[in-house]
Amino acid sequence: MTGNGMNRPDFDGPDFDGPDPAGPGFAGAGPNGAGPGDGRGDGIVSAVAADEERAFESGLRPRSLDEFVGQPKVREQLTIMLTGAQRRGRPPDHVLLSGPPGLGKTSLAMIIANELTVPLRMTSGPAIERAGDLVSVLTSLSPGEVLFIDEIHRIARPAEELLYSAMEDFRVDVILGKGPGATAIPLDVSPFTLVGATTRAGLLTGPLRDRFGFTGHLDFYDPDDLVRVLTRSAQMLGVRLTPDGAAEVAGRSRGTPRIANRLLRRMRDYAEVRADGVVTHDVARAALRVYDVDALGLDRLDRAVLDALVHRFDGGPVGLTTLAVAVGEEPGTVEEVAEPFLLRAGLLTRTPRGRVATPAAFAHLGVDLADSLNRSQTPFLFNE
Repeated sequence: MTGNGMNRPDFDGPDFDGPDPAGPGFAGAGPNGAGPGDGRGDGIVSAVAADEERAFESGLRPRSLDEFVGQPKVREQLTIMLTGAQRRGRPPDHVLLSGPPGLGKTSLAMIIANELTVPLRMTSGPAIERAGDLVSVLTSLSPGEVLFIDEIHRIARPAEELLYSAMEDFRVDVILGKGPGATAIPLDVSPFTLVGATTRAGLLTGPLRDRFGFTGHLDFYDPDDLVRVLTRSAQMLGVRLTPDGAAEVAGRSRGTPRIANRLLRRMRDYAEVRADGVVTHDVARAALRVYDVDALGLDRLDRAVLDALVHRFDGGPVGLTTLAVAVGEEPGTVEEVAEPFLLRAGLLTRTPRGRVATPAAFAHLGVDLADSLNRSQTPFLFNE
């Protein structure tokens, strides 16, 4: 360990012939400082990885761009850029990867270092609280090394300003002293490639964003790609997974490989305890019912929000605070944890007057939209 980073010259994960390091009772991510809206401690369909889950993921990560499933545009662009840099004998441009959690930004950073056959240094934006933290990492980099900063939008402003000169000129200025007697000492930094990952690209400042030579946005996966991810993971974990079982799990994984792999491990547990060890379509459906994941990948909180909107407020509009009280959660949890996927799935909309359930939400809950509208328009009658 050097500074706030960690040398990663190889990518060998732990041996997974033993028990699941996440434990058979694991059901989602706990707080890990990965950013706002990450407090989904009981959600099996959370896209945020808990600390103990990251160790498990390292053994499933692809090691080359050829092994990486999905994101064809980003893979092709990175292949061209890395091949060109290798032929010139120079480090490639700095890389910015953006997109929701769980889509493979960390895996791509590891792949970039592996393709270049150079070490990888890993740290995160929240860990870099002062400029001195970043200086200790930058000055210890070896020539050509890849520096990966996860959640780079959360880096402290003094450290970010120091990063500008390091990215452009491979030099940092360390200020000694204060006031008129302060002295700037320039320190050279070995040429390196910075790979930044962010789930909130809009929070990046313009000067920092402009210093990345390559920007790639990762989109949600389609079910066919998730089936390929699950098939590969099942082979590595020794899980017997049928094609229809893989399709069932993929359809409930919210377009996110991390969720798909987490569900696969839970399907493995269920198949070994309640079935014959094979994850078939029927076994997957039964297991997902136990873990409270429905056909669209909604969990308990997601359905509670929709149920409150449709049954208690006749589809809305209803204010965020009122909706949060109705489901027994904090407003921030509803807004940052449940709403993003409900919005993406077309089940909920935000309006100036509040949240509104869409016709698709009524259909998903099996409620007749016309009947609900009639009830909402019927005046209340009070008996004298």
